[in-house]
Amino acid sequence: MKLQYKGEKPFQPVAQLHYPQPKLLEQRGQVSVPPWPSPAARPTQLLTLTPWLAPIVSEGTFDPMLLQNIYQPLNLTIGLTVFAVGRYTGFIQHFLESAEMFFMHGYHVYYYIFTDDPAAMPHVPLGPGRLLSVIPIQGYSRWEEISMRRMETISQHIANRAHREVDYLFCLDVDVVFRNPWGPETLGDLVAVIHPGYYAVSRQQFPYERRQVSAAFVEDNEGDFYYGRAVFGGRVTRVYEFTRGCHMGILADKANGIMAAWQEESHLNRRFISHKPSKVLSPEYLWDDRKPQPPILKLIRLSTLDKGTK
Repeated sequence: MKLQYKGEKPFQPVAQLHYPQPKLLEQRGQVSVPPWPSPAARPTQLLTLTPWLAPIVSEGTFDPMLLQNIYQPLNLTIGLTVFAVGRYTGFIQHFLESAEMFFMHGYHVYYYIFTDDPAAMPHVPLGPGRLLSVIPIQGYSRWEEISMRRMETISQHIANRAHREVDYLFCLDVDVVFRNPWGPETLGDLVAVIHPGYYAVSRQQFPYERRQVSAAFVEDNEGDFYYGRAVFGGRVTRVYEFTRGCHMGILADKANGIMAAWQEESHLNRRFISHKPSKVLSPEYLWDDRKPQPPILKLIRLSTLDKGTK
């Protein structure tokens, strides 16, 4: 990808067709008749399929036993990357303990912990077939710089090592905790999760990068869902292509002296518009425990932790 430098024309994304926004929350029924007196009173359900025919995974949309029978004989290894830099090393123990309890039981799992303080890593007993590598990285004084380096680090790690060790790779934030089983229903070529803060609003309210000079620029009439940076994954080769593409966009912005509105999350959302995920996880797979759980979300499997608490 050619980088843009100062003095060159602003980044021009590939032209996109304008199309209606898919809505995660859909109402049962089309007309306002009894027993529902008004459209607002109709019960809602979660959309189960995107317009590009990718499944939207939530509790009740899959048969766990059937998936186990399909995937377990494949002898898969699932990788999981997290970054623990600075004070974020304090989240590692809780993250690993919850992952050992709920993440991909019955499969080989390889944890990759990227940290600037390997000596601070806690000892967490791992189950059979589960391995952990602590990978030293450089620390940065600004969290924005840490965020912007993440895509580069993951793509380099896949190219150098992970492509030989894992079949699928998930990339998670460290300040999250598994609450319920996370299994093979999440496996796919390229997997995204719908952000818990924007699953019920119009795309005009999504915090996309709106400056045309940025490689992460999104027009007002573009976009499907707003995806969270805290969880993405897929087949290891597809994750490499995805993180490499995001990194190229970040470099293009850096060459122009700008930073996207939400750093890597802006570039992630830009790329998911032109490179659609093959599977989408509902906010059950990335909830915010500071918000009350709506009845439409039946089983929270992963939730973020308050960074300001002990």
